[in-house]
Amino acid sequence: MERRQLLKGLAGLAACPLCLGAGHAAAQHWSYRDVNEWGGVCSSGGRQSPVDIVTITKNPQTPALQIGWAGQASAIKNNGHTIEVACGGGMNRGGAQWQLLQFHFHHPSEHLLSGKAFDLELHFVHKSAAGRLAVLGVFIQPGAENAALTPIWAAMPKEAGDEQAAGATITPGDLLPADRGFFRYHGSLTTPPCSEGVLWTVFKSPIEASPAQIRQFAALFPVNARPAQPLNQRFLLESL
Repeated sequence: MERRQLLKGLAGLAACPLCLGAGHAAAQHWSYRDVNEWGGVCSSGGRQSPVDIVTITKNPQTPALQIGWAGQASAIKNNGHTIEVACGGGMNRGGAQWQLLQFHFHHPSEHLLSGKAFDLELHFVHKSAAGRLAVLGVFIQPGAENAALTPIWAAMPKEAGDEQAAGATITPGDLLPADRGFFRYHGSLTTPPCSEGVLWTVFKSPIEASPAQIRQFAALFPVNARPAQPLNQRFLLESL
């Protein structure tokens, strides 16, 4: 690949995400039991997520994150596929404003790091005024008990469709790693309809949860992770 083409690709990835596109068709019924047969309910494009983070390009133009989430979680729901926590707040990236809609969990992790899966992965889903989506991914590994997860785990409904009010203060920022180094790429939603145009930022450093906390989530969702998808011709950028 010529140097000019490489620089053009890096600049485009660092500058702005792709538009999700309003009005995509609602997903049909789907299950993680048939995750390898999602062709009928998922986009067939070449920019699917998750991916194995292995071939990385360091890029000094990658904008830093400014996370200033205001507000706290309002409700905790079992949607049949994961535990989802509704909340509000904002994130600034290169002058763009993003509203935090919700965060949720996957077991095991959806993204891989050099072929390795983590026990859990946390996704913070944001939307811009223009309708674009950006997701922050956080790996979770076994370790010390995570106090920020305790009120979520205590309130998370065991049955699909149930919703619980947050019975204690839940501050999303407490679930971010202290080291804010990250990887970035253009991808898709990881659940049907798997729409592309999603800007992914995956933190390099994991946070911890106790083995008991991991087992508690796994008891509800033994597997709720989509396998890694081909990277194809995309760039994986690493912050400096």
